[in-house]
Amino acid sequence: MSELVAGVDSSTQSTKVVVVDAADGRVVRTGQAAHPDTTEVHPSEWWRALRSAGDGLLDDVRAVAVAGQQHGMVTVDGDGEVVREALLWNDVRSASAADDLVSELGGGQAWADAVGSVPLMSFTVTKLRWFAEHEPELAKRAERVLLPHDWLTWQLLGGSGVPTTDRGDASGTGYYSAVEGRYRTDLLVTAFGRELELPTVLGPAEVAGHSDDGVLVAAGTGDNMAAGLALELADGDVAVSLGTSGTVFGVSEKPTADGTGVVAGFADATGRFLPLACTLNAARVLTSTAAMLGTDLEGLDALALSAEPGAGGLTLLPYLDGERTPNLPDASGSLVGLRRSNMTPANVARAAVEGMLCGLAAGLDALRDHGVPVRRVLLTGGASRSAAVRAIAPGVFGVPVLVPPEMEHVAVGAARQAAWALSGAAEPPSWRRPDDGIHLAATSDELEAGAVVNDAHRAARRHLHP
Repeated sequence: MSELVAGVDSSTQSTKVVVVDAADGRVVRTGQAAHPDTTEVHPSEWWRALRSAGDGLLDDVRAVAVAGQQHGMVTVDGDGEVVREALLWNDVRSASAADDLVSELGGGQAWADAVGSVPLMSFTVTKLRWFAEHEPELAKRAERVLLPHDWLTWQLLGGSGVPTTDRGDASGTGYYSAVEGRYRTDLLVTAFGRELELPTVLGPAEVAGHSDDGVLVAAGTGDNMAAGLALELADGDVAVSLGTSGTVFGVSEKPTADGTGVVAGFADATGRFLPLACTLNAARVLTSTAAMLGTDLEGLDALALSAEPGAGGLTLLPYLDGERTPNLPDASGSLVGLRRSNMTPANVARAAVEGMLCGLAAGLDALRDHGVPVRRVLLTGGASRSAAVRAIAPGVFGVPVLVPPEMEHVAVGAARQAAWALSGAAEPPSWRRPDDGIHLAATSDELEAGAVVNDAHRAARRHLHP
C-alpha cells in the first residue's frame, strides 16, 4: 500500500493542502481555505485555515511539511502567546527602518556579505526595528520571533518545546547567514535592541517532531524554496513565478552577495543556494488593468494579442503597490509615451503584459550578473495561464520558456520534503520529468521585438526613477 504525505502552502491569500503518493508525487486530494486580505494578521487565522483546508484530508498521512510565505514577523511571549498581529512580507511600513539599518551597518554590501541579502522592507529584521520603535510597550513582551512556517510547524507539534525552522526560510530574516550556517544575533540586537529566542535551524531532510497523532512533521521551508523543490530545478533552469508577487530564482552551488539588494542570496531547501529577485507587482497588474478596461482576463488577453509588440510606444512601469525590485516602496505606476494615436484599450492591455514581464526580465538580468546561468525559464503562477503572457514571455525573456504541468507548486514542494524526511534517504524522491509541460520559444523577430520592449522599459525606469 502506498504511503501518503501532505504538503501545506500557507501563503498571503490562503492555505492550500495537497495529499500525494510519496512514491511518485501523484496528487490524491486537495483542500483550500482563505486568509484575510490584509498585510497584518493574527497567526491564529493561518491555523484556522490549515485545519479547515486539511479537514478530512490528513487522517491517513504519514508525514507533513509546511511551506510558508517568507519574511513575516510572528512574535510570542514567554507563554507562547502571540504578542501582536504578524506583519507580512508585503507590509511596507518598515521601509524607513530598512534604510536606517542598511546605513547603520555601512551600506548594502556589508549586509550582503553578512547574511547574503540587503534587508528591504519585506525582511523580518526591518519589521523588528519598526516594532521596537513604534510599539515599545508591546515589544517588551516579545520573547521569541518566528516566521509564519515556523509558527505553524510549532502548532502541529502542539505549541510546546523549542520551535524549529530551516536554513531556506531563515535566510530571509536578515539575521541568519546561510554561508556560515548560524544566526547573526548581533544584527538582531542592532534591529530590536536585545536578543530574542530563535528557532532551531534544521537540515533539509531533518524531522521537526511528531504530532499527537504520530504524524512525522518535517522541517518545512519558505514558499519559494518549496516551489524550487517541486520544480526540481537543474543548473540553468530559472523559475519565474507570476502570483501576487513576481519571483525569479534559480539554484546555485555558490552563494551570491549582491550589495544593490536586487538579488537576495537565499538558501534553498536542499543544501544549495537560491538567488532570487522579487517584484511586488505581478498577476494583479493584469487583473487591475482588465478591471480598468471593463473586461476580464480573457478579454485582456484578446486585447493584448491584437496589439503590435511595443504597444504603439506605450510603456507601463507597473509599480501599483510600490515596488521591491527596484526598491521603490513609495512609487506608483506610470504609463509612459501616451499619445492620442496610441490611446487604445489594446495598447494599454499590451503595455500591461509587457510591463509586468519586463520587471521579471530585469530580475533575469540581475541573476546573470551574479553568475547564475539562465538557459530556460520555467513559468509558473496564476498569470502563467494567460495566453498573452505565454505568447509574449519568450521574446521578452530572450530564452526558451517551459510551462510545467499545472499544480500547486509550493504545496507539492512541501509534500516532497515530507516524503524525503519520511524516507530517510540522502536525496529527495524524484517525481518529475524535466521536460514535462508546454514548450514555448520565440522567433528571431519576436526576440528582436522583445529586446526593443526591454530597452524601452529600462529607459522609462531610468527617466522616472534614476
